[in-house]
Amino acid sequence: MFLTIKKIPKVSWSSKKPLNLKPKITTFIFLCFGLSLFGVGEGLLLVSQTGASPWSVLAQGISLHVDYSIGTITFFTSLFVIFLWIFLNQKPGIGTILNAIIIAVMIDVCLKYIQAPDHIIAKFLLALFAVIIVGIGSGFYLIANLGPGPRDGLMTGLQNKTKLPIALVRAFLEISVVSIGWYLGGTVGFGTLMFAFGVGPAVALGLYVVGKNF
Repeated sequence: MFLTIKKIPKVSWSSKKPLNLKPKITTFIFLCFGLSLFGVGEGLLLVSQTGASPWSVLAQGISLHVDYSIGTITFFTSLFVIFLWIFLNQKPGIGTILNAIIIAVMIDVCLKYIQAPDHIIAKFLLALFAVIIVGIGSGFYLIANLGPGPRDGLMTGLQNKTKLPIALVRAFLEISVVSIGWYLGGTVGFGTLMFAFGVGPAVALGLYVVGKNF
C-alpha cells in the first residue's frame, strides 16, 4: 500500500548519489519535469481561488508585510528552509537549487496566465487536480535523487530522525506551516485543507506510481 512507503524508491534513471554534479540527461529531464509539475500544482491551487497551499498561505501572509510577489517570497522561504537542513544532516544538490527556482517561477507564471474557473464545482476539481499534480511532481524529482527540494528535504530529514511514514511527516509539516501563514494574514480555504491533509498521501502515491512505471 502506497500510504506505508517509508523510503524513496530507486529506478534506472535515479542518480546514484544526490550530490552528483553531472547527472544523466534523463535524470535531469525527469527532475525538471517533476519540479515544473510541482510548481504548476501550487500555482493552480492559487488560481482555483479555493485557498492556497500551506506554504503559499505562508508566502501570502508574509507578502502582506513586504512588497514582493508570492513566487519571490516562496524562493526566499526555500532558502531559509535549506538553512534548517543543517540540524537534520541534509545536504543540498542540483535538485535542491532548481527546486527553489523552478517552483517559484511556475507559481508566478500560473498566476499571470491562467484564469480561475467560474463555476464553484470547477474550482474544487481544479484544487483536487492541483494536489495530485504536486504529488506526482514530487515523485519524479525525489526519485531523481539529485537532492530533495527544500521542503521535501525537511520532510525526509525528519522522517529519518523519527522513522515515521512519509505521509504522516508531510501532513504534520503542512498543517504547522498553514497555521503560521494564517496567523500572519494568509488566506485559508477549502483548497488549503485539501492540500494540507491530501499532499502527504499524494506524495506517497507519486512515489509509488513513478517508482513502478518509469
